[in-house]
Amino acid sequence: MTHALITGGAGFIGSHLSDYLLARGWQVTIMDDLSTGQFHNIAHLTGNPRFRYAIEDIRNIHVTDRLVSECDLIFHLAAAVGVRKIIEEPINTIEVNIGGTETLLKSARRYRKKLLIASTSEVYGKGVSFPFNEDDDSLLGPTSRSRWSYAASKAIDEFLALAYHQEVGLPVVIFRLFNTVGPRQRGQYGMVLPRFVQWALQNEPIQVYGDGQQRRCFASVYDVVDAIHRLAETPSAVGQVFNIGNPEEVTIQDLAQRVRDRADSASEIVLIPYEEAYATGFEDFRRRVPGIARITQATGWQPATSLDDMIDSIIAYYREQMTHG
Repeated sequence: MTHALITGGAGFIGSHLSDYLLARGWQVTIMDDLSTGQFHNIAHLTGNPRFRYAIEDIRNIHVTDRLVSECDLIFHLAAAVGVRKIIEEPINTIEVNIGGTETLLKSARRYRKKLLIASTSEVYGKGVSFPFNEDDDSLLGPTSRSRWSYAASKAIDEFLALAYHQEVGLPVVIFRLFNTVGPRQRGQYGMVLPRFVQWALQNEPIQVYGDGQQRRCFASVYDVVDAIHRLAETPSAVGQVFNIGNPEEVTIQDLAQRVRDRADSASEIVLIPYEEAYATGFEDFRRRVPGIARITQATGWQPATSLDDMIDSIIAYYREQMTHG
């Protein structure tokens, strides 16, 4: 039986990955300090004899080291996430992302454990060639804009992990997540689709930031955890970086309209200037499209869920939440 340690395991993606691996007979231990994750996301797993959890900061080397020693491989998903949180808490963003990854790498090296690290499409910065491919240059904004601290911290994570692989042979795999959506995702940290759904279900104005013509791509969390699992099972993935995302684009204005229609909502759609929506230091980008040829070639993975099905699953989730509290 394979035993996985998932950091950030009570979060949106981490809890779905826990579900996925347990359903395949794995043993799962999660670590999460519940700063953005929720115990509610894993409560249904606590009776499973193959599931354990530790409510702890991954920078606690004593706990992390013990849990790493007991597992077969690690999925590192713990990070400061969400545009709003990143802008409002830049110190925490940088320290958690870099310090947490450094702690895990040291323990993984000590016990020779395979480590799969979640990175982000943010590392491409203001990329202007589409789709984004893993070996593209990145163009980040100035250090005076806290918006870019997240991208820079995750880029350091990647450099550090690849250095451990190149210098001491540690088996690492890096995957860059593009927008991932589904049930359990919360809107309070700037995630657009759950916020749109919550407003639509309450017939409140759906707030679209900027002019609404910025384009985004959304991947189902169910497709994403399948991709992560495939990378874990693919020996040739070690030492490489992979995009995980859905290349289908939609404008944010169109997304708002689709949510309103599928929720059968009376909400109006309103445009909000960025300077009203975010604190000083926010910069947006017009497009962010994943190139997925590398992961498809390595694992055969392709996204399988349509955007309308993703929207419907989130609407169903929030309707249930509103009914049962």
